[in-house]
Amino acid sequence: MQLQELLQHPQALPVAPQAAARLIATFGQQDVDLGELARQLERDPALAARVLQQANSAFLRRLRPVHSVRDAAWVLGLNRLRALALAAAVQSRFPSPPGIELERFWAYSLAAAAVAQRLSAPRRWGEAIAVTAALLHAVGELVMHQVMPQRMAPLQAQTPWWSLQRPQIEQQTLGYTYAEVGAALARHWRLPALLAQAIETHLHPLRSDPPDPLAALVHMAAWRARVWCLGDDRDVLIHSYPDAVGELLQLDPDSLVDPVALGTEEAL
Repeated sequence: MQLQELLQHPQALPVAPQAAARLIATFGQQDVDLGELARQLERDPALAARVLQQANSAFLRRLRPVHSVRDAAWVLGLNRLRALALAAAVQSRFPSPPGIELERFWAYSLAAAAVAQRLSAPRRWGEAIAVTAALLHAVGELVMHQVMPQRMAPLQAQTPWWSLQRPQIEQQTLGYTYAEVGAALARHWRLPALLAQAIETHLHPLRSDPPDPLAALVHMAAWRARVWCLGDDRDVLIHSYPDAVGELLQLDPDSLVDPVALGTEEAL
């Protein structure tokens, strides 16, 4: 299935839930009423339940569980609540893609978001865009597995979606990757253009002129999350480290090789 054919499939680009659309509208707003935002999310019980599931996941370790969306709002803050709610909205539209274990998929995505939050702190772009782009960067996999499960099954059997080689295999086999598909969904949902562009180009952030530092950040976050999924083997970490991307971002490689780069509540 060609990319345009995939994107024209009725299941590929669903309408965003109303609550998600309201969240998207808050990007760039100076004053956001967090309580009202929580109330809007609570009007969609299924979406609210998914937000709470993610907020209480093992990956987001915290001292106490949250029991309501309003509780999550005060504990997480706007940026993190919005990112988790958008992830939950995506999951509501792709609830059971064949070949994708959703618990593993969202743990991977949260790991990428945790890295992005750490890397974005000293840089000029906002945490909101960086964390959300990293959290949603792989949603194209959900679309592809949902829309063309028979085409994706042999790919998944050969090279799981979390492997380091998966993007290259997709490009060779399909002529496109999850990145283009995920960017199409982001644009369809009218997410910020900077975010959609980072999702689309994060696999090859140095190819643009000038290189896109946000795409580079998402690239690094995705790489680190994949290595984490593979067991955090130190040899894999060292030998697969994206040197050129790290140089663009002026990173100390040891800051990402160290396992504490992932997995704390403070990191997301």
